[in-house]
Amino acid sequence: MAHTDYDCNHGCPVEAALEVIGGKWRGAILYHLLQEVMRFNEIRRLMPDITQRMLTMQLRELEAHGLVLRTVYPEVPPRVEYAITDYGKTLAPVISSLHSWGRMHLDKVRRVDNDEF
Repeated sequence: MAHTDYDCNHGCPVEAALEVIGGKWRGAILYHLLQEVMRFNEIRRLMPDITQRMLTMQLRELEAHGLVLRTVYPEVPPRVEYAITDYGKTLAPVISSLHSWGRMHLDKVRRVDNDEF
């Protein structure tokens, strides 16, 4: 359930943003969809640790927020593609910054781990 009562004197824009893109999977899903339009199983292959149920749920939530577009093609079997919306593309700088920071953080963690041995 979406939280809508933010105390705007204490970081409400950050809370609102993290409610939409936060969590373990949404940022990675958005990152992949910023690269190209993808089918469900293509996303799943790129994120092997996510369950089918969780991926479905996360894609639906991103769609409900207007960040992802789900297109069903009338074929047999049905073909479903996921694409980032124009509104979702406004997150590109944020996702890119998170990606860069994550790389830096992983490098730091690896250096610390290697120094301990």
